[in-house]
Amino acid sequence: MIRVAILVVSSKIAGGQEEDKGKAALVQLVESIPASLASYGVIPDERRAIRDRLVALCESETVDLVLTVGGTGVRPTDVVPEVTREVADKEIPGIGEAMRQESIKKVQTAMLSRGTAGVREETLIINLPGSPRGARENLNVVLPVLEHTIEKIQGR
Repeated sequence: MIRVAILVVSSKIAGGQEEDKGKAALVQLVESIPASLASYGVIPDERRAIRDRLVALCESETVDLVLTVGGTGVRPTDVVPEVTREVADKEIPGIGEAMRQESIKKVQTAMLSRGTAGVREETLIINLPGSPRGARENLNVVLPVLEHTIEKIQGR
């Protein structure tokens, strides 16, 4: 079973100004993969906090997949794709391209999403948009290749 960490990137949720309305939907989504939720966290839109948490999750050897949620747009604070590239040993741009290609069929603003994916050590990182609906739709695009990708990353 795939072990998943969800990392929500939102200063408003982390600071208590906004409720984490997507948590239940995200947890349900992970359980439907099927996968086990190893970790769920919320951090602010701060480059160092994102970097440190991604590195810690990938190096913990307790997760196969880190799903970041939020921080993929064009706001000045949206830096998740840049941080993912920074911590990744390898980028997998095709995952982001496939998610955008499918999303743009539903909403034109999907072309503004900059999410990507990468590998750090034996962990896959995928950037999802901040909306629960967008996160679900984007993850559904990746599901058919998820298990295969993780097996390859881990040398199986």
